[in-house]
Amino acid sequence: MYVAVKGGEQAIARSLELLAEARRGDTAVPELELAQIREQLRLGVARVMQEGSLYDEELAALAIRQAAGDMLEAIFLLRAYRTTLPRFGYTRPLDTSAMRVRRRVSGTFKDIPGGQVLGPTYDYTQRLLEFDAVSVTPVTPADAPLPACMPRVLDLLDAEALIERIEPGSDPEPIDLTREPLTFPADRATRLQNLARGDEGFLLGMAYSTQRGYAENHPFAGEIRMGEVDVVICPDELGFPIEIGSITLTECQMINQFHGGNGTPPQFTRGYGLSMGEGERKAMSMALVDRALRCDELAESSHAPAQNQEFVLSHSDSVEASGFVQHLKLPHYVDFQAELSLLRTLAAQQTADTDETPRSIAGGAQA
Repeated sequence: MYVAVKGGEQAIARSLELLAEARRGDTAVPELELAQIREQLRLGVARVMQEGSLYDEELAALAIRQAAGDMLEAIFLLRAYRTTLPRFGYTRPLDTSAMRVRRRVSGTFKDIPGGQVLGPTYDYTQRLLEFDAVSVTPVTPADAPLPACMPRVLDLLDAEALIERIEPGSDPEPIDLTREPLTFPADRATRLQNLARGDEGFLLGMAYSTQRGYAENHPFAGEIRMGEVDVVICPDELGFPIEIGSITLTECQMINQFHGGNGTPPQFTRGYGLSMGEGERKAMSMALVDRALRCDELAESSHAPAQNQEFVLSHSDSVEASGFVQHLKLPHYVDFQAELSLLRTLAAQQTADTDETPRSIAGGAQA
């Protein structure tokens, strides 16, 4: 046993050396700088920050480089590092209505206060590979000015009492899923926290299922906005709020039909999504799934996968999912030998039973 363990340690050490060599690649090619990853792979950096639950572009870029571009591994690395960090305070709720917008579109109204702002988006590209170097044209001052604060599109519906109103501070104090286990049934604040950390691909699939008729919802993109939001804390030793910086966020509010009932008039309802950095697809998927998970609250029938809390929330975490799948690569020799022995016993028993079964003799007149 000791020899086997020592041999295993040596093999693992050699494997790590090979991993470092494979990760670095051809040493004749310059190594990627973190600034290059941060600036030119910003969408990947945003995803790693979002699902890693840590807003730090430099650390996210480091994780991406260390994981050789494997986003799930990078997310795992960032989460693991996050657990080592002390928590010294809590921020005030972020005020996304005061966002300094760089992109803001609505699929419900053509003309909205402040106008549609396309900003940086792939929506209008031709999806053709650009083999030539991309030239960058600086934005002229005439293109830059935007209103300092743009009103929410959904306020237009709220003014006519056509959409559900959610008062600030009306939600219960949320639990911290990074410190407490997920339990069911989960309230909406907990569900949103889980979805924010959830795997983008999984949530995209769930969101797609709701559009194919598996949740009886017909969504409209009420508003999607991306920009900078101030982060404010109120230290106990000061007793008043101070701004400590700003972060980039993407926010999505979906509008869904609701026929009312139990004293509630017919009105639109909301699905909400929020993502760190530029994460439009994630925020939209999150908003669609959030609305689907509100089926019990809104007394709607629940029969679709995207409406099942336990199914969605338990399987959306990429780190847990990756761990459960990849642990199958580890030695399971004892378990397999037990299964193999059982199978051999059953096969032998079946053979014995077949041999002991009386054979029927066919009889009949012969010509």
